[in-house]
Amino acid sequence: MTSGPVVLVGAGHMGGAMMRGWLASGTEPGTIVVVDPTPPPAMAELLNSEGIRHCPAVPDDLAAGALVMAIKPQLMGTVLPGLKPMIGPDTVCVSIAAGTTIGTITGHLGDIPVVRAMPNMAAMIGRGVTAAVTNDKVSEKQREFANALLVVTGPVEWVGTEDQIDAVTALSGSGPAYIFHLVECMAEAGRKAGLDADMAMRLARATVSGAGELLHRSDDDAADLRRSVTSPGGTTAAALDILMREDGLQALFDEAIAAAKNRAHELAEHG
Repeated sequence: MTSGPVVLVGAGHMGGAMMRGWLASGTEPGTIVVVDPTPPPAMAELLNSEGIRHCPAVPDDLAAGALVMAIKPQLMGTVLPGLKPMIGPDTVCVSIAAGTTIGTITGHLGDIPVVRAMPNMAAMIGRGVTAAVTNDKVSEKQREFANALLVVTGPVEWVGTEDQIDAVTALSGSGPAYIFHLVECMAEAGRKAGLDADMAMRLARATVSGAGELLHRSDDDAADLRRSVTSPGGTTAAALDILMREDGLQALFDEAIAAAKNRAHELAEHG
């Protein structure tokens, strides 16, 4: 536990998902404070029904045990300076703002313990994955507490250096969009193969979500699952001959994730 409340700055989609996870895991509503000038109506209703303290502006009467920043990256430069009154001697800052470096945060809030985390969109349904890194001010107990705050939306992977967060952003942070586009591509290919467009989309959606759930439940490697559905000389093998050729899907993903990583680095440099 921390010596002060968990202060959530930003109660939008991601912040709201985290807070719901905390409540579901047994966190007492009285230990949570939300700072947000205009929370979404559903979130405002939840705050009221649970008796969670809601502050439209930064309060000056408390020191946060954990300061969880779940605001949009473009707002960080404006919001960060005003959060300093909530920094106490034991405060750990947990940021899920993409592209905002630990150095940017400490530049505004002082030389404090910071955990920089990168969740993804599936956190909103408790099926996300988050990667996180700490600065050298974070104690083992603070890291454990940060992990408990983050794991409510899905598994947490800890990386060794902040530079790796750019790769995480490119792979898992942006990854849901790649899967959604895969569904679009499969559906369009199905339409071109002669299916009704709506049916092709239904089939593609069900196929990708079902395969994802199978991967989630199975202990087998993705490659083993792929091989288990691929009969030699069969239809799946014919398709994989295209997807797995030298200039196929792997080459596209190599290029795409490298581009996303480079862009993440650029945004962090100018953040």
